[in-house]
Amino acid sequence: MKKLISILAVALAAALVLCLFGCGEKTTDETTKPAEAGTTAEAAPVDTDADLSELKVGLICLHDKNSTYDLNFIKAMEETQEALGLTDEQVIIKTNVPEGSECYETAVELVEAGCDIIFADSFGHEDYMLQAAGEYPDVQFCHASGTKAHTENVANYHNAFASIYEGRFLAGVAAGLKLNAMIEAGDITAEEAKIGYVGAYPYAEVKSGYTSFYLGAKYVCPTATMKVIYTNSWYDEAKEKEAANTLINTDKCVLVSQHADSLGAPSACEAAGVPNVSYNGSTKAAGPNTYIISSRINWAPYYEYAIKAVAAGTAIDTDYVGTIATGSVELAELNEDVAAEGTAAKIEEVKAALEAGTLHVFDTATFTVDGEALTSYQADVDSDAAYTPDTEVISDGYFHESEYRSAPYFDLVIDGIEAPVEG
Repeated sequence: MKKLISILAVALAAALVLCLFGCGEKTTDETTKPAEAGTTAEAAPVDTDADLSELKVGLICLHDKNSTYDLNFIKAMEETQEALGLTDEQVIIKTNVPEGSECYETAVELVEAGCDIIFADSFGHEDYMLQAAGEYPDVQFCHASGTKAHTENVANYHNAFASIYEGRFLAGVAAGLKLNAMIEAGDITAEEAKIGYVGAYPYAEVKSGYTSFYLGAKYVCPTATMKVIYTNSWYDEAKEKEAANTLINTDKCVLVSQHADSLGAPSACEAAGVPNVSYNGSTKAAGPNTYIISSRINWAPYYEYAIKAVAAGTAIDTDYVGTIATGSVELAELNEDVAAEGTAAKIEEVKAALEAGTLHVFDTATFTVDGEALTSYQADVDSDAAYTPDTEVISDGYFHESEYRSAPYFDLVIDGIEAPVEG
């Protein structure tokens, strides 16, 4: 009986969140979060007429606007401020806050400045946000990309992410179509359709991103392969540029993408005349002749939802996952001058299939690992220092990413992708 009540509660809460965003019907995959996973959607309906005049919001960023990653968070906050009619005095943005005790100190500073809700944007901020949350129970702390909210059970601490793997898959489709056009034009052979990828760290978030991107490219260009280089930094323009140049000149990659936060890779691609798919927003200004498209998480829907929840005195989801349907997963402008003909139409076709649930990014029929198809996989969802596998994540023929917690946990290296061996 308790299990039935729990399931009904989760389903009702998910439906209420849908009503909040007015996003229409979602697929089962987008709305269902198994109770045993610890990711519950407990928020009550938010009073959209709640008084925001006395509310104060803080945002902690790892870098500043020079980082495409942090710029994406900052722009979303600026959009949210405008949409909600908040004054400059009501929104405090702290930049260049390291992933250390400085984050805790900044969070305390924001509390003392009167903030009712504080957001942080970097994975390494999590422990310090949790520390602050434990000491200031009357303030809400929301952390992007974190993994511990559903296991720590701190009432005023929350994680959030989005199904960005769907956005990366769509960007990958654009990349694959470009490869096809290059093959058809005789610029490369089918066997030379090699993608380079500049990754920050060998984390699940990065692996999930480059795998979904690769699967999108392979969806339309079956001969595509990929080579990954890690920079071991979220933001290092010199290293990112060097990695991109190595991929282009040494590894003979004919298209480059990235999960790193500077303009290093896009600028290297522009200089070499190599097509580029970026992340976190358009880099067309830096690469007008090579930029194709970019995927991004739009944090504005989450900001608005969480801020309104605080104003209304209602609960914030412990582990929030934004989707294409909520407006949380977006593609930046398509550069028609560089993209292959028909790219926009194909993206819309694939996007519709993803939203309908007839296409799954991590369909296990579309990839192998060490030559074997996956029918079962235990992922590290309830994260610990040893990254111990604890949750079965394959069912119904696909890997269920970001359903058992918001942050990605796809940590496999599939066939067709060459990545450095860890350790």
